[in-house]
Amino acid sequence: MSTRPEEATKLRELARLRSVRDRIDREYAQPLDVEALARGASMSAGHLSRQFKLAYGESPYAYLMTRRIERAMALLRRGDLSVTEVCFEVGCGSLGTFSTRFTELVGMSPGVYRRHAAAATVGMPSCIAKQVTRPIRNREAPATEAQLD
Repeated sequence: MSTRPEEATKLRELARLRSVRDRIDREYAQPLDVEALARGASMSAGHLSRQFKLAYGESPYAYLMTRRIERAMALLRRGDLSVTEVCFEVGCGSLGTFSTRFTELVGMSPGVYRRHAAAATVGMPSCIAKQVTRPIRNREAPATEAQLD
């Protein structure tokens, strides 16, 4: 059985983890790393990573990249920015890392997505488009026909 002080400690830690997640959601385009996030939450980087993964099912870095890819998807659907411009707009410093992670989560490269997604969401309200085009986490993107050829 848990005692009251243990429960209070756990609740405080969950609140700190939530504040880290909220910071990632707000500042996804800023240069963030686990060490900086951990300092802001008064935790060690290792402890933050372990506890964040327990609470949210993925590491802080994976969560950050998912947020960035979600925003990149919206910008690519808009169609007025190049893939490189989108990469830097969402806070990624490496086009290669961005493209690799995008492909892992979405199942196609950013360029292919840009060409196909703009047409696929024409006339769809942006709130619905965001929901139906949300990236799949943990490398679960289905294979597309282009990948099967």
